Amino acid sequence: MMIESLEQMETIVKRNRALQWDGWTVVHSFPSDKGRTSKFGGYQKGRWFIQKRIVPGKSGWSLPDNFVR
Repeated sequence: MMIESLEQMETIVKRNRALQWDGWTVVHSFPSDKGRTSKFGGYQKGRWFIQKRIVPGKSGWSLPDNFVR
């Protein structure tokens, strides 16, 4: 789903604990031991995570449908 409005994207990020902002990019993080060896891995608060970045394009953010309820 294409999200074109900043206000709409802010609402989606606010409602979903797995999403957070990094500048204009939205980061989807979920705990996984595979984060230790993944190029998408990250370490936060004593746990390994897989982090997928959703970078906005000219039309907005292309977000998977399961994040929009």
